Amino acid sequence: MSWLLLVAALTILFTMALALARALLGPTVFDRILAVNMFGTKAVLLVAVFAFISGRPDVLDIALLYSLLNFIGVVAALRLVERDRKFADPQTPAASQEEQNR
Repeated sequence: MSWLLLVAALTILFTMALALARALLGPTVFDRILAVNMFGTKAVLLVAVFAFISGRPDVLDIALLYSLLNFIGVVAALRLVERDRKFADPQTPAASQEEQNR
């Protein structure tokens, strides 16, 4: 049973690496936010697997707290992007100096 949990933990670590790569290489802000959300979700799963392996169910409280913080952080980041659309679309040209002086 322990080798199965080790394989699960390694698989979660691999998907966390893929999410980190998407967060660094994502072409848009939305891809990066989604990748960070996925990384946080996988971190919660990893903490849960660790709690099960070590036989300490009290660690699951940390996983629940981290999932709540992950959710609040993603919602806050999306609201920040929604407020200022120039971060969301990298294809739009920067504002000219005349528009900035107004």
